[in-house]
Amino acid sequence: MELFFAILSSLTFVEVTALAWRLFALPQKGRSGARKLFIDTSALMDGRILGVAKSGFLPGDAYIPRSVIRELQLLADGSDAEKRTRARFGLDVANELTRMENVHAEIYADEGERVKVDERLIELAKEHGARILTNDFNLVKVAATEKIACLNMNDLAQGLRSEYLPGDHLSVKIIGVGSNAHQGVAYLPDGTMVVVDDADRLANTGKLVEIEFVRYLQTNAGKMMFAKLSQKKKPAAKKTRTVSRNRKPTTKKH
Repeated sequence: MELFFAILSSLTFVEVTALAWRLFALPQKGRSGARKLFIDTSALMDGRILGVAKSGFLPGDAYIPRSVIRELQLLADGSDAEKRTRARFGLDVANELTRMENVHAEIYADEGERVKVDERLIELAKEHGARILTNDFNLVKVAATEKIACLNMNDLAQGLRSEYLPGDHLSVKIIGVGSNAHQGVAYLPDGTMVVVDDADRLANTGKLVEIEFVRYLQTNAGKMMFAKLSQKKKPAAKKTRTVSRNRKPTTKKH
């Protein structure tokens, strides 16, 4: 009987220890069960965070520290006109972000008044096992030395950027005819459709043709590009001097 109680006590101790480990040793999570995300001043002044949030790609629960709001307020009251405009825009973004129904975003009451905002964000991320959303390149570098993950809006935009831009050239096969007259259709390796002007006659010929990208279009249904057939410049013809056969030779007078 004593052995049974000893085993039971051991199991209880192990279970309580594991529970305490999950509560205190592991990173704290927000209401949605995902890791917390602290938003930096630069991300709010950028404004693209609103589009990311509306699309549902903002991960976890977002928190805007009061130290970030205070920094925006100081900039909004400053003498620099450009920074003042951007800071006021950042305050509007923060207000709209906290009002979104599909996103859990709120102001976090931190007390680090005498600490620089970047240092305070590092402290909060360490304390909560959270990530930082920022566009500040230097903050990303400092956070990396502290083993803190950062989400950079510029990296996201670069990842979504089209591989080809207007003016670039590429060889493709025209595999179909477009909806409008004289248009041909090709596809890039990533599946992007390219509409090529005056290329309907080249459809299904199996030949590679060089195109020049003209315009890039991004819609809710996906992305597509418009192009034209590349016009290779012909080498300029050499100018030759012609002599008339009927021209009489001139004679010098002595």
